[in-house]
Order: sequence, then C-alpha cells, then structure tokens
Amino acid sequence: MTSILDRFRLNGKVALITGAGRGIGAATAIAYADAGADVVISARTESQLEDTAKAVRERGRRALVVPCDVLESEQRESLVARALEEFGRLDVLVNNAGGWGPQPALETTDEDLEGAFRFNVTTAFSLSRQCAPHLARSPDGGAIVNISSTAGCHPQPGFVAYGIGKAALSWMTEELAQDFAPKIRVNAIAVGATKTSALINFMTDELERTMSERTPLARLGDPEDIAACALYLASPAAAYVTGEIVGVNGGITTSQVSMPRATF
Repeated sequence: MTSILDRFRLNGKVALITGAGRGIGAATAIAYADAGADVVISARTESQLEDTAKAVRERGRRALVVPCDVLESEQRESLVARALEEFGRLDVLVNNAGGWGPQPALETTDEDLEGAFRFNVTTAFSLSRQCAPHLARSPDGGAIVNISSTAGCHPQPGFVAYGIGKAALSWMTEELAQDFAPKIRVNAIAVGATKTSALINFMTDELERTMSERTPLARLGDPEDIAACALYLASPAAAYVTGEIVGVNGGITTSQVSMPRATF
C-alpha cells in the first residue's frame, strides 16, 4: 500500500524557479530537491545562485543556474529556452521574483505604479505564457505557483504600488487557473512578513517585536514556511487544487507595520 506522503514527491520532475538566489526562492528550490525534483534556478546574482545550486546538488539532484533579470524579455525567453535545452521538459513554474518598497501614495509616481505592476505581474504572466505549452505536457499535469502577498489582500497605508501589484498577481492566478485547466494547475501563496534579506535589511529588534505581536502566531515567517506550501501546491498532493490563494502569514488580518497616512 502506498503512503499518503508519496503524493508530496516530485520524483523526475523539473521546476523553474525565479528569484532563487536567496530567501523564499532558494528555500523552495531546496525543498523541491528534497522531494526529488531537478531545478532551474534564476536570479540576477550568479554567486547567490551557486550557493542554492550547491545545496540542491548535495541532495543528489541536478541544478541549472541561469542568471536572469526577469524585467528583460529577452532574458526571460533565454531562461525558458535554457531550461528546455538542458532537461527537455518543464513540470513546475514558480514565479517568485517580485517586490516593491513601501512608499506614501502622494510620493508614488505613475512610473512607480507601472514599475511595480511590471515587476510583480507582467513578468509572471510572460513566463507563465511561455512555459504553459510545456507544462501542459507534464504526465501528471503541470503546476504554476505564484508568490503573492497579504499586501494584496489587506489594504494599508504606504503600500499602494506593492499592494496593487500583488492583488493583480493573485487575480491573475485565478484567471489563469481557468484558462489553463485541466492540464495546468495555477495557485498562489499570500505571504506574510517573512525573514528574507529584503525584510532583514531594515529590520530592528523593536520592529520585529512589534510585527510579531501583531501576528496571531506571534512570530515572523521563515522562508521554509513558504517553501513547504510551494511544495504542496506543486505536488500531486494538491492535484485537486487550482485557482486558490493560500495564506501562509501567521493568521494576520491587519497590517504588521504602521505607515503614516497622507496629510494635506
């Protein structure tokens, strides 16, 4: 009799993960390798990718390092082409690259808003569109996992550009789930504050205490918390799940940080 745990395996599958040099992307690449997948890892900084690749190879899986700035269309195309050239297949796409800093609404320019949308939504759509014909040929069905944010679910001052970008990414997830069914499942993770370099770079002990106190589970997330969900969504364990935005955020329903409102 097979074990239910077998449904979380990714044996023989190939996953392409953006933003995989550190943080959530790196943790996801390592989790997929633990589950039996080979990985194509991309980010702008090759040295960070090599660290992730080393961890993957230590687990007995293959890792293809492809430096890529997802904002550049030619580099996105090259990334997908290199993955197919190396492995001949794609089973999972993780759109992890993205982000945007907090900024007061009155100081947010048109260019800022468009930049946040392009970074968080357009790049993910482009890669999803390019990968979809190949994901659809995956024997058990392909999977796309988008890394979204609670900022796209819960409005708060100071996050208009980032919040719009992530809200649009979540909605795109639901739309593509309908377009790509039944051969490709498309889901997203609404991530809460997670201990990645993007957060740690401006984190203080006091800020971490405040954010933890405002989180029902009384701590910030770790990249592995997100990677565990990304593994589930990519695996046969989630074979009947598509179009879902899964919260991995400690139970927050309000902002973990206080930003000033506009003054006139």
